[in-house]
Amino acid sequence: MSTDLFGFDELTRLLNCRCFSFCGINGFSSVAIDSRAVREGSLFFALPGNVCDGHGFVSDAFNAGAVGAVVEASKLDSFNLVNIAKDAKKVLLAVENTLKALQDSARLYLEKFNNIIKVGITGSSGKTTVKEITAAIISCEKNTVMNKGNLNSETGLPLSVFEVRSSCEVGVFELGMNRRGEISEIANVLKPNIALVTNIGSAHIEYFGTKEKILNEKKCIYNYLSHNDIALVPANDEYSKELSSGITGNVKFYGSQNFKELEGVRSLGLDGTEIIWAGEKINFALPGKHCLDDAMAAIAIAREIPVSNKAIKQGLESVKPLFGRLEILRDCDRGTTVIRDCYNANPESTAKSIEFCDSVIWQGRKIYVIADMLELGEKSKQAHMELGSLLSESNADKVFLFGKEIEAAAASIKSAFFYTDNFNDLSSALNSYVQKGDLVLLKGSRGLALERLTPMLTGGV
Repeated sequence: MSTDLFGFDELTRLLNCRCFSFCGINGFSSVAIDSRAVREGSLFFALPGNVCDGHGFVSDAFNAGAVGAVVEASKLDSFNLVNIAKDAKKVLLAVENTLKALQDSARLYLEKFNNIIKVGITGSSGKTTVKEITAAIISCEKNTVMNKGNLNSETGLPLSVFEVRSSCEVGVFELGMNRRGEISEIANVLKPNIALVTNIGSAHIEYFGTKEKILNEKKCIYNYLSHNDIALVPANDEYSKELSSGITGNVKFYGSQNFKELEGVRSLGLDGTEIIWAGEKINFALPGKHCLDDAMAAIAIAREIPVSNKAIKQGLESVKPLFGRLEILRDCDRGTTVIRDCYNANPESTAKSIEFCDSVIWQGRKIYVIADMLELGEKSKQAHMELGSLLSESNADKVFLFGKEIEAAAASIKSAFFYTDNFNDLSSALNSYVQKGDLVLLKGSRGLALERLTPMLTGGV
């Protein structure tokens, strides 16, 4: 069992909680909040939820190999938890709030590692890509740990923190949010040494009301910096001045214009971007200006670690597109090329996708399949109407609109378009229209799952 993680005696003392121990085990090797993710030696945190309560899965977690569980004291009797732990010969820690206990445990665990450089990344869009590029660069020279996938939330960030080990030199973590106070909550867990905001946009505006309130939430990542830490602020963002004010730590602006090593940039269309950095040619596979911006953010972080220009080149050239984030699917059986950019969508990211597709030199037709941009609240109708105007001025030969919110865009489109809120109708219409040589963009929020169209559009990719 790993000695890097807490013993139960130490964790009980730090959390100031009650411990029921029915075995001789005094430590755990991993952490889980889903009984299906439990490994031998795990500590299971039973989190209450809107659909189901984790306290009902404590027995399943024990059967899967968990050596202990953290539960809420108020639920000991209603879920018969002490007897379950006793029968299974396991450890039970009773706390007031299991989510807070998870976050506090992660924060206290991370404080054990004095030598690791902690990087925190947030923003309305691009943070996952920036995280991946940053880790790719830094890992060329440093032992690096990062969030897996999209584990960036009130629970995902703490779970990711427990992946840190004594051999790690740098930790690269993204911080996401979908409610007020969440960035501050998880930034308090991480307490980054280097904090970066990618941009301020409209993502999750349904929960905040205005971009200014989103700004105030995202800016909380800087609140936990000390005087020697680094706050990286996007130089070209409309809120850069507001982001940079009132920060403890060293404020540095980043962007293409801030790097003397950046000697040239050339778009390679769907093949990415050629970057001349410190006299070296770099072939960066992620296409589009917004992906170049993400690369500049990653470089800004990497230079603060620091790593060499050789690592910057090697890391950038190793990066490949993530699922649903400007993936280029070509050489398809159907003879089409598909740009799958449908992991998520907001007004800013959708505009960037359209701008990129418009810029691509293409001999065949361009078809834009655009689905709802969700979580925009009362701003939704206006945002979709503005999207319709943007699509009218785009280079698309035909636009296919899918969803209920996107119907507002139809009134603003003057060019050829098809609208439906029925997926089967969308698939049938596209199947009839798409032909060999077409370039097809798929862009929409995660809830619309436009990737379901991929087999039909590609012939099976």
